[in-house]
Amino acid sequence: MNEQAIEVDEFLPHPPARVWRALTDPELLARWLMPNDFEPSVGHRFTFVTRPIPNVDFDGKIACEVLEIDAERLLRISWGGGGLDTTVTWRLAPEGTGTRLFIEHRGFDLDDPAQEFAFRGMGSGWRTGVLRALRDTLAETG
Repeated sequence: MNEQAIEVDEFLPHPPARVWRALTDPELLARWLMPNDFEPSVGHRFTFVTRPIPNVDFDGKIACEVLEIDAERLLRISWGGGGLDTTVTWRLAPEGTGTRLFIEHRGFDLDDPAQEFAFRGMGSGWRTGVLRALRDTLAETG
């Protein structure tokens, strides 16, 4: 298996408490990521809903479970759907008056064509569209 991870490192000019709220408040999370029924509780199972991609057998539903929480420091979830069985970890580190956000989406098998497709698409998505939407949400909810 050729396992790979998407890794993103971004400075956000907002304190960790504000970034944490955007990661863990279901309404804010829906604004920058996807509609969901998230609850910040270890063991909680929830679903993200997005646009289906039939040609890669993805119905638009991402089944998730909260695996680990350390308030204002770390959130780790499972992320499954469309043949994926991966994890996403958000790690927050205070930096000056802002927050350094580290995102790691791990568990892609690049020997599997569908997972390789997801890895390429989600890699650029995490780095551009998702971070842009998160920055916009943080700016709007000041």
